[in-house]
Amino acid sequence: MLADLPYFPDRSEKPRESGLTMVMDKGLSVREAEDLVSVAHQLIDYVKLGFGTSLFTNNVEEKIKCYQKAGIKVYLGGTLFEAFLIRNKYEDYKKFINKLGIDMIEVSDGSMEIAHDLKCEYINKLSKEYTVISEVGSKEAGVIISPDRWLSMMLNELSSGSIKVIAEARESGTVGIYDNDGKANVSLIDTILSKVPQEKILWEAPLKSQQVWFIKHFGTNVNLGNIAPNEVISLETLRMGLRGDTFLHFLPKDLHI
Repeated sequence: MLADLPYFPDRSEKPRESGLTMVMDKGLSVREAEDLVSVAHQLIDYVKLGFGTSLFTNNVEEKIKCYQKAGIKVYLGGTLFEAFLIRNKYEDYKKFINKLGIDMIEVSDGSMEIAHDLKCEYINKLSKEYTVISEVGSKEAGVIISPDRWLSMMLNELSSGSIKVIAEARESGTVGIYDNDGKANVSLIDTILSKVPQEKILWEAPLKSQQVWFIKHFGTNVNLGNIAPNEVISLETLRMGLRGDTFLHFLPKDLHI
């Protein structure tokens, strides 16, 4: 159907390096995961089992296999990595990951303080066994990290072995790369993009207004994360100019009303 209508943006297809959509699963059942996969597996690249939810979700191994069979990479929220780490249970975390059949790990320091050199050491070590994605930015609203510090941390984590760096926003979308009102911190984002390739960044954008902002500024194939399961298809309509917020964005000027 899309081929019959002109002026659609050129959307990347899986497997892809840009245009990624990461879904936040905060405790879906196996049936709900199956339903999500049945309607939108082609639109989802990563599923994050948020924070510590994997410890309390019945049949979590079955759910993980459901996603993986659909070609979706699964990883656990970085908060759980930190929960093991702060208790000196790093090796136990790896055992837990292996038991679940997961080959991707998020390394973060949003809830606890980790010296950045040490964080990069963990990224480097883990990248020899797993696919590593790392997250930059505190989950605490009062913690301010300078733009130059954001930039240096992202560059160091990528060079240490992270395939992508996540720009923190939490599921609330009001910290990290956003102001308290959920609006993008433009100067911070510009500083990051001055040195870090856009395809290497996964911008957490749980709110529709944030998704619209990134699509309008950086195009259809911007990497977006912390997307709610019931918003995956809606996000794709935003990416393709099939929702009011982006309807005119990809059309030539002479078609604008």
